[in-house]
Amino acid sequence: MLLAIDCGNTNTTFALHDGGGFAATWRMATDHRRTADEYFVWLHTLMVLEGLDRPITDAIVSSTVPRVVLNLRVLCNRYFACRPLVVGKPECRLPHPPRVDPGTNIGPDRLVNAAGAFDRHGGDLIVVDFGTATTFDVVDTDGAYVGGVISPGVNLSLEALHMAAAALPHVDVTRPASVLGTNTVACMQSGVYWGYIGLVEGIVAALRRERDRPMKVIGTGGLAPLLAQDTTVFGSVEEDLTMHGLAVLHAFNSGAA
Repeated sequence: MLLAIDCGNTNTTFALHDGGGFAATWRMATDHRRTADEYFVWLHTLMVLEGLDRPITDAIVSSTVPRVVLNLRVLCNRYFACRPLVVGKPECRLPHPPRVDPGTNIGPDRLVNAAGAFDRHGGDLIVVDFGTATTFDVVDTDGAYVGGVISPGVNLSLEALHMAAAALPHVDVTRPASVLGTNTVACMQSGVYWGYIGLVEGIVAALRRERDRPMKVIGTGGLAPLLAQDTTVFGSVEEDLTMHGLAVLHAFNSGAA
C-alpha cells in the first residue's frame, strides 16, 4: 500500500492508497516536535482499529512545514522500510514543470493540487484551497502550474480580528442567518463568510479577465463545502484533491502513470 502524507501548517493528513483508491484517511495536529515513534504508534493503532494492518511499500510526502520532514522520513525508513518521495525535492519529478519566475519557491501543496486537478479536469483551471492561507493556483492548458494568489485564510483572519480588537470575541466560521448582523458575533460571522465569498468571486473574475479564457474553478480544503453553498463560482468541490494529487505524483514517478 501507498502511504500519502500531506503536512500543512495546521493539520497533517495521512491516507492509505491500496491501488484502487484511498482505503482510509486520518488527521492530526501538525507539531514539528512529534517524533517518528509517536507518528508510528498513532498511525499503527488506527490501521489496526480499521482492519488495515497491511504492509506499506511506498510513501509520498508533501509538507509546507520543513521541520517535520525529517521525522516523517524516519517514520517511513524505520517502520515501513521505504524511502519516501518528497514533493519539491529534485528526486520528485513533476508531469508538467511549473512556469514561474526563476528561483521562486512554490509550496509543495500547490504543486500537488495542480497535478491532482489536471488529472481529473484537464487544463485551464483555478484551484482554490481553503487552508491556513487561502490560495488560488492557476493550471495552464498543458497542466503546468503558472502562478496564483495567496490571501490570509478564513480562520487566520478571524484570529487576527479577535487579537487586534480587544472588544471582539473569537467566533467560529459558520453561515450566518442573514447578511445583516444584529449582534457582535453575527456581524463578525457575516463579515467573514460573505467577505470571503466576495474575495473568491472577485479574484476568480480578475484571473479570468487577465487570462482571457474560460477557466473551471475547483474548490478544496475544509471550508470549501461551506462557502460553496452561496456562490456558483465553483465547478467542483473536492475535499480529497490533495491526496489524489499525491497518488498521481507517486504513480508518475514510479512509472505507473
